[in-house]
Amino acid sequence: MVTTLRQRLTAETETAATLTLALTADERTRSRHRYKSLEGQSVYLQLPRGTVLRDGDLLQSEDGLIVRVLAKPEPILTVRADAELHLLQAAYHLGNRHVPLELTPTYLRLSPDPVLRHLLEHRGLHVVEEVQPFQPETGAYGHSH
Repeated sequence: MVTTLRQRLTAETETAATLTLALTADERTRSRHRYKSLEGQSVYLQLPRGTVLRDGDLLQSEDGLIVRVLAKPEPILTVRADAELHLLQAAYHLGNRHVPLELTPTYLRLSPDPVLRHLLEHRGLHVVEEVQPFQPETGAYGHSH
């Protein structure tokens, strides 16, 4: 049996989830797709187009089943700098290339790309390959790019 998830619950919801759905950053941008929960149950997302799910979001089926979204660890590049300005400059250059980017005060994260890695290292930044949850910024208007 496949459960169809059509509704995202508000952030203030204190409801316990029955299932957990671990999704990569790319998978969290798909509004129509079939997945398997960590518990092995098939679920089908049927969300409004342009929906971008975040780690911790709760989804609900018409029969009341609650599913928690988990940001699945995936290969990423973590970028750090010796000075805040260098990190800001890196974000600027990556933004000009429309690269999905996770921004924090101390590091940037992006999907692995050898050309971008070379660019960042050439600018004196510290780049490390890791497997971590990736939560890029959504577009300026609240949807994915």
